Amino acid sequence: MLVCGSGVAGLSAVVRLAEVPGLRVGVVTKADLSQSTTRWAQGGVAAVLGGDEDSTDLHLADTLAAGAGLCDADAVRVLVDEGPVRVSELIALGAVFDREAGGGLARAREGGHSTARVLHAGGVATGAEVERALVDAVAATATAVYERWFATDVLVEDGRCRGVVALDPHGVRRSLRASHVVLATGGAGQMFAVTTNPAEATGDGIAMALRAGVFVADMEFMQFHPTALHHPAMPRPLLSEALRGHGALLRDAAGERFVDELAARDLVSRAMADRMARDMVEHLWLDATGLEAFDRRFPTLAASLHDVGLDPAVDWLPIAPAAHYLSGGVVTDLDGATALPGLWAAGETACTGVHGANRLASNSLLEGMVFGARLTEAIEAGKVGPEPTGVFGAISSAEPEIPARFLAGFPAPGWGATLREHVSGAAGAALAAAPLDQAGLAKRREQLQRAMTEGAGVLRSTRSLAEAAAGVTDAVGEAFPPGSPAAGESARAVAEITNLSTVAAALLRSAEARTESRGCHARRDHPAADDTWRCRIVHGEQVEARTADPAGWPP
Repeated sequence: MLVCGSGVAGLSAVVRLAEVPGLRVGVVTKADLSQSTTRWAQGGVAAVLGGDEDSTDLHLADTLAAGAGLCDADAVRVLVDEGPVRVSELIALGAVFDREAGGGLARAREGGHSTARVLHAGGVATGAEVERALVDAVAATATAVYERWFATDVLVEDGRCRGVVALDPHGVRRSLRASHVVLATGGAGQMFAVTTNPAEATGDGIAMALRAGVFVADMEFMQFHPTALHHPAMPRPLLSEALRGHGALLRDAAGERFVDELAARDLVSRAMADRMARDMVEHLWLDATGLEAFDRRFPTLAASLHDVGLDPAVDWLPIAPAAHYLSGGVVTDLDGATALPGLWAAGETACTGVHGANRLASNSLLEGMVFGARLTEAIEAGKVGPEPTGVFGAISSAEPEIPARFLAGFPAPGWGATLREHVSGAAGAALAAAPLDQAGLAKRREQLQRAMTEGAGVLRSTRSLAEAAAGVTDAVGEAFPPGSPAAGESARAVAEITNLSTVAAALLRSAEARTESRGCHARRDHPAADDTWRCRIVHGEQVEARTADPAGWPP
């Protein structure tokens, strides 16, 4: 059993799988075990715990509302019903959440939530605490940990996943064989020049799935966090939603409020982008001067602000939207199984249907815990392939609640074939010895990121998407002239740009196809939602419509 990724979804799976008698569990992560997008998560964990006046029905309703008509209701029900148990298990592993003076768990309200149900650790250091607890548990239980190994492609034999191809720490191509592979590599925020995601978030698992012909959906729905600090640092420091939950205000260049601070993230980011364009400014302001005891309640954030010369008790904080979370990914059933038997996906890499067109704040860590646990239970029970449940069931059902529109073919015609000459992909070409120029690779990556930020950001149009596609094509085409070999660190850089361009192509193709505005996807030339587009855009060949007969699966 091999888990690719070291975020909350992957590590939750490892901890549970390691308890299965006779099962050897390995972890592959291209950085250190403790370095993942989870670590950067400032938002908390949304869950309805025992004794709350809140209810799972309210949590479900808030999630469905944020998802703008594209959530899979069954997946959301699984999330809100099983979430509290997973949070309790995490606490039992040693995770420490903030508590009230009386000892009870502290709960905050965030954008899109109808009540306070979000748990935090260290004010805005929740991800770091969750990661710490899970890394400690994995270090004590995993059979093998491959740190600084970079999984690049799925090994497929006789119609089943049999492991992965990976670059070892020296950039040498190797095969790691396994009876099951879990893709939990996180998101793809590094497609954009302005992002809250760490440098490792290059869409690796999603790109691997696309190259293997596995269904991927909802790629147009990249969520932009509205309150990233406008600062040269990258990834952009995030000013947590918890600040607005405690009363911080959004102000424009004239100091006026212009949006409900506790609206869903897509609405706030869209309002900010409109106001910035109207006033021709690069940022707006978050006014947290009215919050009491800022340094005590948000010590990590206070220290970061003081480091850049800002005092939240006195200064308004400069903010602008930044690419934050990809709501789509590899299509799974309710147990995390993908279309390829033996291949599983969880966390931001997966499209479980929980988020729909826009993720509700603080549902991401919860999703990783819940679905990471579910896939381990399915593997332990002997499951190999998908069942007609969740998003996977919906895209293959004769009468789905949410129809699917399929985009056939590799998502990057003309891009992928050349790139795979340099990295072990479906073409199977070996890497040669001579390195590519690192500075040149970094420059091309930046060119891709700029093209995506300018053309496929918060507000899009037919023209801007075409310009973004041209910019990505130029960056990739010039970066890898035919015959240029790659090895060592250059091989890893090439692999990351390969994956970024592959995922960018999928996003652009989906965004061009969806001629409406819904959730995170906002088009200037199609500003309204359109009921004819209440559907899921899926990359892959259309499957034959089937009734929900488990005996007919896997096909």
